[in-house]
Amino acid sequence: MKKANLLLAITFLAIMVGCERKTTAIDLITVDVTKSYPEKRIVLQDFMDVDYVALETTDEFVTQGVVVDIGKKIILVTNRNRDGNIFVYDRSGKGLRKINRMGRGPEEYSPAYNIVMDEESDEIFVHDISLRKILVYDLNGKFKRSFIYNNDDEALRYSVVYNYDRNQLICYDATGDLYEERQCNHVIISKQDGSVIRKILLPFEKKKSTLARIQDGEMIITTFVPFRSILPYQGQWILTQPSCDTIYKFLSNGSMIPFIVRTPSIQSITPEVFLSPELITDRYYFMVASEKVGKINNGNVLPFPQTYLMYDRKEKEMYKYTVFNGDFLNEKKVSLNSGPINDELVACRTLGADQLIDSFKKNELKEGKLKDLVAKLEEEDNPVIMLIKYKQ
Repeated sequence: MKKANLLLAITFLAIMVGCERKTTAIDLITVDVTKSYPEKRIVLQDFMDVDYVALETTDEFVTQGVVVDIGKKIILVTNRNRDGNIFVYDRSGKGLRKINRMGRGPEEYSPAYNIVMDEESDEIFVHDISLRKILVYDLNGKFKRSFIYNNDDEALRYSVVYNYDRNQLICYDATGDLYEERQCNHVIISKQDGSVIRKILLPFEKKKSTLARIQDGEMIITTFVPFRSILPYQGQWILTQPSCDTIYKFLSNGSMIPFIVRTPSIQSITPEVFLSPELITDRYYFMVASEKVGKINNGNVLPFPQTYLMYDRKEKEMYKYTVFNGDFLNEKKVSLNSGPINDELVACRTLGADQLIDSFKKNELKEGKLKDLVAKLEEEDNPVIMLIKYKQ
């Protein structure tokens, strides 16, 4: 299977290098990460539906509004300081309950966690990265079970965990970024005991790592180039690996087909430029090319240079893009780096109440739902969640 996938990817790459404007029957495109593409400015509401949810603010519900997952009925929110609080809201923004099981006991999680929800099973999966452990609670916070996802490999850490189906999670093992002898893999694991159901291996020639060691005088800081390894897309999964020149679609039946090919090869370009998907719609493919060039300023690592790219399926053209929020009179940029998403949502953004009120006072908001919502806010209120949906 690995040889067949590699042969298929190489064949398409040979046909399409330098031909970004052509597509195949499976809509494979080629992206030159070194090319200067024309710029395109688009309004989000022209191709997506947008809704806003004001998170209820009470003495119990005070949150920084970090959305960790969204279902059809439930929104899960935490704080940036990882204080253990999990706020459960309904989709209208009404606070339902607050869960906090942080501690050192067998039924508790440490601050190093991320969260996945299976709304149909009424379960929350809290991934304790430091302990390689997943703890399962119901939506009321009652402990149900836990498991260490690999007793035989103490180095293993899943950097990304998503709800795959009723019985399984899909994860990305980024341990290869830390250890030369290992490679990064996608895996599907059991929700009951963490056992590996399937390993998904993307073919590549030589391992490349997003790990960057940046030196400034005697100071050395270790960090990672931003890279998205898993992107859910309408019942399918877009899978990416730093060492692989091809981004793949992983279908619900378990098959894998090439989706996007990058050029020059990650094997030949210096410094490395990693290409990963940001958001996929029926018309547009949004991607980001991140260059492994790090700098330090006053002891802090500056953001890696990034180029935001978009392929327009209708025009069969590649662009460097900027997206604006059409609910603002001024040109308010929107980041499309997808947050928690499902078959309905493609992204969400957190908008601070104080910033929205400032825009309202400056008359920067268009007439409509957002302006009406902001008119009722106070500066100390919880954030507003911007939901970006597939256009109906």
